[in-house]
Amino acid sequence: MGQSAAVADDRWVSRSELRGATGERGRPCYVAYRGVVYDVGDCPKWRTGLHEQQHFAGQDLTGELADAPHAEEVFTRPCVRRVGRLVD
Repeated sequence: MGQSAAVADDRWVSRSELRGATGERGRPCYVAYRGVVYDVGDCPKWRTGLHEQQHFAGQDLTGELADAPHAEEVFTRPCVRRVGRLVD
């Protein structure tokens, strides 16, 4: 089962909660993609809450991935942890 598949302990994450998960001041470092929220705080390229000087933690990156030098398999890396589903 891939990380984007549903898991039993999935929780709902509001857009407001996502926006607050910037990695600053001890906050979690979350991003969303296709309705799934991921914790990227353990990933070296996200440790500052800013990825490649282009993307901030706390955002839905669904519309951004097409321009990235990698595909969605980036969300299956060991440093990425699925948090839950994004809701409005």
